[in-house]
Amino acid sequence: MTLLNSPRTRRRRLGVAVAAAGLLAALLTAGPAAATPDPGDGPTARQQISKSDEAEARAAIASGEIPGVDEVVHSDNIEHLANVPKEAFTGLNSDLAFQGRYAFAGNYDGFRIFDISDPKAPKTVAQVLCPGSQNDISVSGDLLFVSTDSSRSDNSCASTSQPATEKSSWEGMKIFDISDKANPKYVAAVETSCGSHTHSLVPERKNVYVYVSSYSPNATFPDCQPPHDGISVIKVPRKAPEKAAVVSFPVLFPGEGPDGGGNPGGPTNPGVSKTTGCHDITVLPSKDLAAGACMGDGILFSIKDPENPKVIDQVEDNVNFAFWHSATFNQKANKVVFTDELGGGGAATCNAAIGPNRGADGVYDIVGRGDHRKLVFKSYYKIPRHQADTENCVAHNGSLIPVRGKDLMVQAWYQGGVSVWDFTDSANPKEIAYFERGPLSADTLQIGGSWSAYYYNGYIYSNDIAKGFDVLKLSDRRTDPAKKVHLRELNVQTQPDYFD
Repeated sequence: MTLLNSPRTRRRRLGVAVAAAGLLAALLTAGPAAATPDPGDGPTARQQISKSDEAEARAAIASGEIPGVDEVVHSDNIEHLANVPKEAFTGLNSDLAFQGRYAFAGNYDGFRIFDISDPKAPKTVAQVLCPGSQNDISVSGDLLFVSTDSSRSDNSCASTSQPATEKSSWEGMKIFDISDKANPKYVAAVETSCGSHTHSLVPERKNVYVYVSSYSPNATFPDCQPPHDGISVIKVPRKAPEKAAVVSFPVLFPGEGPDGGGNPGGPTNPGVSKTTGCHDITVLPSKDLAAGACMGDGILFSIKDPENPKVIDQVEDNVNFAFWHSATFNQKANKVVFTDELGGGGAATCNAAIGPNRGADGVYDIVGRGDHRKLVFKSYYKIPRHQADTENCVAHNGSLIPVRGKDLMVQAWYQGGVSVWDFTDSANPKEIAYFERGPLSADTLQIGGSWSAYYYNGYIYSNDIAKGFDVLKLSDRRTDPAKKVHLRELNVQTQPDYFD
């Protein structure tokens, strides 16, 4: 029996923690500003909560309904093997990528390379300082790719912040040579329209295509003009990465007028983000398929021609989805899980007031064939444990756990921790394991928790915004077959065919 059935967990399923009325009203009625994605894009100052919410949080901790401040709790089928604390001089931790015995961890001041050959004792191999918001990270062969989504004075790693209203400002993709893991070398940079919030690789033998997701154009930004309803496609020659360049800008949401196509957001659809680009794209090269989480829309598209992707289907959820954030295919490519980052990752949305259908995952079946395939909604999934109103918590980055015949996923929920869940039955997803820490504070809302939680070669790796790099061991008959699957490389947004 796991802790999933313990009295403590049952109490937390019922939960009494409720969001402050002001926060709830803001999340339910606000326009696109309510879904500014990813903590760190705005000020990271602590947010004072009301005295009543502070008292409620302290009472919930005292009663055991939620863990104490920084207390680690988990289901019986998960073991916490290791934690490598975040470097004091680096910004928020962000995404992860893997290659062989190495893990690559992004942070807002650069990236860190770990040797994970002994998962119980990860060792830092290199720490590269190269400031830029997000620093979303991927690897392919000897190349490492980093997204910069903040306006900088130039494309160097010594750049400083500079207003996006200045034409000389730079943001986009940086490329490093990692043939020597201990000494990465910065080899190229490509400026992209509206920068690069995230990116996804479409690797080929001679070239790597990079799909750059960015958004929020403004008429006052010379390099980020509306409507910006597409993605930048960069072609990177493996043997000459310095020749990397944008080769196309496919418009995914064509439309008339200055606002283009896609979801108009508020006030037409209150509380929903206006679509002005994509937040994240997951590609499935083995199937020439991709899924885009694009602010107010979810899309399915063909990447048979990687320079000119073609949209197959487009869906919206104007009732429960505020900001389409990321996507994950199942192994058979007949399902896709989209996440809703309600509150932009900086709000307390894992509570009874917000409920089980907002700030959650949406499970969609893919029906039909070829270019006639459609996305059909089946259910929502949200962690079954309420969090304190001092904890930012919402659906975030995760990956498949490769087990034949099953659809299993591990996922980060910021301060909601790490959840392992089963969506084999699309209409009835259920959690089978979890790991989390108690709130960073009982009296203020501080940004923290797991940004990304991914399964790689037998272990779960989590990059905690505030606490650092965690390694978890999952032991469960339902997931144990995945331990036989070993990859040479994993970028979760370039989803592999695990059984090819």
